[in-house]
Amino acid sequence: MHVTVVGAGLAGCEAAWQLAQRGVPVILREMKPQKMSPAHHSGNFAELVCSNSLRSDQLENAVGLLKEELRRCGSLILRCADQTRVEAGGALAVDREGFSQTVTQAVREHPNITVEESEVTDIPDGDVVIATGPLTSDALSQSIGTLFPDSRYLNFYDAAAPIVTFESVDMDRAWFGSRYGKGSDDYINCPMSQEEYLAFWQELCQAQEAEVHGFEDKNVFEGCMPVEVMARRGMQTLCFGPLKPKGLTDPKTGREPYAVVQLRRDNAQGTLYNIVGFQTHLKWGEQKRVFSMIPALKNAQYIRYGVMHRNTYLDSPRLLDRYYRVKGNERIVFAGQITGVEGYVESTASGFLAGVELAHRLLGQPSVDFPRQTAIGALACYISNESVADFQPMNINFGIMPPLDQRVKGKRAKNALLSQHSLEIVEALREKI
Repeated sequence: MHVTVVGAGLAGCEAAWQLAQRGVPVILREMKPQKMSPAHHSGNFAELVCSNSLRSDQLENAVGLLKEELRRCGSLILRCADQTRVEAGGALAVDREGFSQTVTQAVREHPNITVEESEVTDIPDGDVVIATGPLTSDALSQSIGTLFPDSRYLNFYDAAAPIVTFESVDMDRAWFGSRYGKGSDDYINCPMSQEEYLAFWQELCQAQEAEVHGFEDKNVFEGCMPVEVMARRGMQTLCFGPLKPKGLTDPKTGREPYAVVQLRRDNAQGTLYNIVGFQTHLKWGEQKRVFSMIPALKNAQYIRYGVMHRNTYLDSPRLLDRYYRVKGNERIVFAGQITGVEGYVESTASGFLAGVELAHRLLGQPSVDFPRQTAIGALACYISNESVADFQPMNINFGIMPPLDQRVKGKRAKNALLSQHSLEIVEALREKI
């Protein structure tokens, strides 16, 4: 008895680890480094592409709750993230290279996991977890398509933000600080006056995009929208989005600027920073030209320009159950972004639940039912909810969890109580996992 896990991203590594920890032998198939996707640059597993931030670590935030649930349930990914974290205020950010290396070492050294470096073009025989992410190869996509002749894949485009060197940022025109002074001063804030912002906005709206076949504004996923698409939706849109100045007081003036571009540390050494919210598919020359209009980035050195890449996901409510299994064919399990969960932590959660449930089935043990009152269960129930007609990728949020049966004043207090109830349920489930 063994399980084949296809793909060594966050979801695949988590699924493989949970199976192996329960004594189930795993063959982990990964095409890197023999074949690389357009969005990846390293041969290591669990490579972070879009950002080094795993988002909020606060329990008043749904993704903070999801991370805490995973920690308590023995997640490999969260353990490695905590080991390689860098300061980022109230967020969990990691040294990306160190994180991937830590995950890779843990997976390769597990006695129940055998790694095979080769591309998978057909769905393997036997029990299998397919966690090939947003860039599933054409050959495997066609093989998966034969499972669902009456359904279809859905596609959208995802974007990654540029990275600049710290030494090239003009700190005479920027300052370190977190919004509302929360946490330590982990962000570089690059202020813009109204005149500077308007000039920047006009050029951003007119900048030339790289050719992306089939790309249309209306198909952009709202959770990772290219900054130029956001800009075209209105002059003030960016000021209420990634460039909002609220809670950021410029120490040089004592006032909030008209707009603020934030940079977030991208490695433990603090030598690299990514431009927060600047996912883009502009041509590289245009990125340098337009982003140089931000005063503190006038002479910025770009280690990586923003890139656009394809994201493929299933019409999961019609195809998968709450354990991420194919309906009517439970030997085939999916995990990660291909299921329509959006985000690194959400992908990890899907891999965790897929691995745990598959291990329980193979070992003749009862299923572990994470209810909708938990973040892990809420995600699984959302992607398998047949009442969802126009299925789109979903980040974890309190809106897909049942409301409290009591009135609580204040959003933070309400969310904190939701998290408390969820963690109580998880604690009761731990001995069954």
